[in-house]
Amino acid sequence: MIPKGKLIAIGGAEDKGTDLEAGIIKRSHLNFFEIGILKTISKLLTDLNDRIEIITTASSVPDEVGENYIEAFSRLGCMNVGHLKIRVRDEALAPESLERLKACKAVMFSGGNQLRLTSIFGGTEFLDTIIQRYQDEYFLIAGTSAGAMAMSQTMIYEGNAVNAHLKGEVKMTTGLGFINGVIIDSHFNQRGRFSRLAQAVAANPGAIGIGLGEDTGVIVNNGEELNAIGSGSVMILDGRNIHYNNIADIDFDAPISVENIIVHIMAKGTSYNIRTRKFQGQDVAVKPAE
Repeated sequence: MIPKGKLIAIGGAEDKGTDLEAGIIKRSHLNFFEIGILKTISKLLTDLNDRIEIITTASSVPDEVGENYIEAFSRLGCMNVGHLKIRVRDEALAPESLERLKACKAVMFSGGNQLRLTSIFGGTEFLDTIIQRYQDEYFLIAGTSAGAMAMSQTMIYEGNAVNAHLKGEVKMTTGLGFINGVIIDSHFNQRGRFSRLAQAVAANPGAIGIGLGEDTGVIVNNGEELNAIGSGSVMILDGRNIHYNNIADIDFDAPISVENIIVHIMAKGTSYNIRTRKFQGQDVAVKPAE
């Protein structure tokens, strides 16, 4: 079944002049409100008056994160934005939370700890409703950092990048299940997470690894087409053609060896289809010689 909604997975640190998780105000080198990812999200709404709910369950500073997103969206003309602060499963199960979810047109999951998202929403009517609306309606699900990583059926929840080449250092569990056949990692370039995602793909060669750089993301159309957005790069790791792979046979903490992982690098304007595993670039205009 082709979903009617869209997913927007963001690699973290989306440029809006603030470090949301640390709560530090700072200026970025980009003019976020002209070229940034949240503007792309606002343009995907059918109407700027559509209700957006910010879900800060993953964050350790939910009030500040919620306020920052509400302010950022308001500067883009989206004035109907709420902060759905769910901290425990009982709040996810509350009728009021479900009513607010059914009344909005988009949700955005903040960064933080992705295991909080799966442990609090897993198996709830709240999560079932999000998935049902994404499948049956033009419903937007955005997530940044942990909120992006939790979108897939298989989710990385822990793994030090320094030791990620060692078997067992990358911990995985079941994600929220908005999209199958992929594993998403965030802050990909800035935190050196190539080996982390490579180990995840080596353990799950049928899945596509998606490494999202900061202030970078993908819009997922029709449940299968990834369109890169933002200022950085998206890394695609395809394990379908892996030949040699020792991950099943070596001891824990031994280095893995994997042959023939295919890597694609996507910048804004390029796309990749996770069903056909085809990359499509953007034509580059050639300037005439002066």
